[in-house]
Amino acid sequence: MAAGYTDLRQKLQFKQKSFRSQEKEKKYTNSPHQYSPYQNVEDNLVILKQIHTGIQQRRLFDNEQCAAIEEKIDEVVELADKGNYKPCTVDRAPLRNKYFFGEGYTYGSQLSKRGPGMERLYPPGEVDPIPDWVHKLVIKPLVKANMVPEGFINSAVINDYQPGGCIVSHIDPIHIFDRPIVSVSFMSDSALSFGCKFSFKPIRVSKPILCLPLSRGCVTILSGFAADEITHCVRPEDTVARRAVILLRRVFPDAPRLAPNEVPPPLSATPTSRYQEINGLSRPGDGGTNSRKRVVVVSSSLHPRHHSEDSDAGEEDLEDVRQQRGSSNKRRRTRKESSPASSTSSQHGEH
Repeated sequence: MAAGYTDLRQKLQFKQKSFRSQEKEKKYTNSPHQYSPYQNVEDNLVILKQIHTGIQQRRLFDNEQCAAIEEKIDEVVELADKGNYKPCTVDRAPLRNKYFFGEGYTYGSQLSKRGPGMERLYPPGEVDPIPDWVHKLVIKPLVKANMVPEGFINSAVINDYQPGGCIVSHIDPIHIFDRPIVSVSFMSDSALSFGCKFSFKPIRVSKPILCLPLSRGCVTILSGFAADEITHCVRPEDTVARRAVILLRRVFPDAPRLAPNEVPPPLSATPTSRYQEINGLSRPGDGGTNSRKRVVVVSSSLHPRHHSEDSDAGEEDLEDVRQQRGSSNKRRRTRKESSPASSTSSQHGEH
C-alpha cells in the first residue's frame, strides 16, 4: 500500500482528481474513428500491456451447465414480468433489463447529483436476496475453481441484453465495489471493449484499445489497471443476439447508501407490478411511479471515470430520447411564461 493512503479507494480518488486537472490541457478530436484517450501508438501499446495484466479469463461452464443457468435466467425474467420482485430489483431500459440481487444501487440518470463518486447503494432490503441457484450453479463453481474466495460475493446483477443493446464506457464505482469484478457470459458470444468513446446522432463508438472476446460460459475477472484506470464498454455491434451476463461483486461494508426517504421511484417500461399492488404502493392508471417510462440519455465517455457507471441505451432509443427532451423543454418554457411562481420551482428533470 502506497504511503499516505488509508485504502485503495482513497488512492484511486486522489488519482482521479489529479487526472482531471491534467486533462484540461489535452485536446481530442471529435471523430470517434480517430479518437484515442492516449497520445500516440506507443502509449497505446504500453496501455494494452497494462490492461492485460488485470484480466483473467476461463471458460468454466460447459454447454450443459450454460443451458441450466440460462433456463434459470429465463425464470428470473418471467418472475419479473409477473411482478414478483421488489421494485428496486428490476431496472428496465430499452434493449436491456437489469436485475439486482443482494445489493442494488443508483447510477446514471437515476442520480440527483450526477458524476463519478455520486452512486449510492439502496437501503438494506430494497432488493431481493441472491437466488439460491446463483449460489449453487454459478458462485460455488467459481469458489471451487479458486477464482473467488468463499464468502466474497454479496452482490449479483443479471443483465439481459437484446440484439443491439450496449453499455457505455464506464468504470465500476470504486467507492462501492471491491476488486476483482467477476462476470460470466451466457446465451451468446460478445466482446468487452476498453478505451472507447461513444458519440451519438447517430450512435458511434471509437476503435477500442482492446476488444476482448466474451464467449458463452466464459468467466472474465477484472482487477488492477483493467478495472480502475481505463473504461470498458459493450458496443451495440458486439451484441448480435440476445445475451445475458451475471455480474458478481463484493460491496464494501462502509459503501455510501441512500436514506430510506431518498430512494428514487422505480422507472419501469411495464405497468405497475403485482408486487406493488399487493403492498399497496400504487395502482395501475393512478399516476403511480411505475406508470412512467424510463428515459435514458447516455453521455460520451471521454476517458476513464468520465462516465461512472453503466447507463445503457440502444440506437433505436436515441431519437425518442431527443424528442422527449424537446417536448419536455417546450412544456417547461410554457409553464415558465404562464406562471409567475415558476422562477422558484424545482428545475430537476429526468435525464
